[in-house]
Amino acid sequence: MKKILILAALILAYCNTDQKKQNKDLPGRLGNKDLTVNEDKRINKNLLKAMIKAGLDGVPPSPTVNYISTRQEIQDYNNNLEPKYQGVFEDIFSVVKLPEGLVNQTETIKGEDNNEIKLYITRPEIISGDLPGILHIHGGGMAIMTANDPNYIYWRHKLASTGLVVVGVEFRNTAGILGEHPFPAGLNDCISSLKWVYENKKKLGISKIIVSGESGGGNLSIATGLKAKEDGIIDYIDGIYAQCPYISNLYNKGENELKSLIENNAYFLRTDDLGLTASIYDGIESKNPLAWPYHANKIQLQGLPPHVITVNELDPLRDEGIIFSEKLKHAGVNVRMKIIKGTVHAAENIFPLDIPIIHNQAIEDIKNFSYNLK
Repeated sequence: MKKILILAALILAYCNTDQKKQNKDLPGRLGNKDLTVNEDKRINKNLLKAMIKAGLDGVPPSPTVNYISTRQEIQDYNNNLEPKYQGVFEDIFSVVKLPEGLVNQTETIKGEDNNEIKLYITRPEIISGDLPGILHIHGGGMAIMTANDPNYIYWRHKLASTGLVVVGVEFRNTAGILGEHPFPAGLNDCISSLKWVYENKKKLGISKIIVSGESGGGNLSIATGLKAKEDGIIDYIDGIYAQCPYISNLYNKGENELKSLIENNAYFLRTDDLGLTASIYDGIESKNPLAWPYHANKIQLQGLPPHVITVNELDPLRDEGIIFSEKLKHAGVNVRMKIIKGTVHAAENIFPLDIPIIHNQAIEDIKNFSYNLK
């Protein structure tokens, strides 16, 4: 009996050692739970330098609340995130010049909920004929940031400089200065904006409408398509271009099919932060496809316009974008999926001067997608 126990212990020790060897071969924190983005060999070196300069490297601090905190405590925590992110982006974009040769106007429209929505419209100063229009929905997890932040002003101007009319939506958030408005307030504002742009296509000089955004804006871009189909106005949208979409609400579920939530956790974004932000949008357990498009079924996806889904290799959100693009494909939707190697969440938007080739490729890809739509 003693020999059997010794043998069993040796086998267990061997298996544990073998498991450790196997784990080391896995990428990111799947192979080493303590790995930081600074140490991950896949990271683009110029991007890492920029992240270090901006204080976005290493491991972000743990949230001061958790899932058993009160809703108000979670709300207050999210409210306090906004000025922190805005401060970082203001520093980064203080040295980024806006493209020239563009004109801007602001429109205030009435929303579905009888609220006011501000639209920021940017177009080339000299044009001949109608141009594709981008209905741009900014990021921030549907919770924080504004369309008038410098990073989003720059992004709209850069897109417009390629020959596009860009309309930025100032939708209601769940937190920050534009909060506290949970789902479906923000989505309703995007639908209201889509209707206004469609009804004013001739006045705006727009030939077709592409809905586009990153992160939370990627969620709302896809959800706008789903809601437009539900409302019988899917023909208002010619294409959807979603970058690093935040669409699953599986951030507090432990083991699931989204391995990137472990692999890239705390590479700029923390999975627990993602879950806390999601919880005040439509609840921790929500799988409503209009709030979390990842959970849309085949019937809901059928008949949607062409999509492009881009994801970042070192993003916790990477796999939900990849799997969702496969769901679109199985539903018969024309979809293209792209993984941007060596980058963290939305890096192509955040660091235009540090990774200019990646940044310019992203801008050019949106332009080409818009112009090539039938």
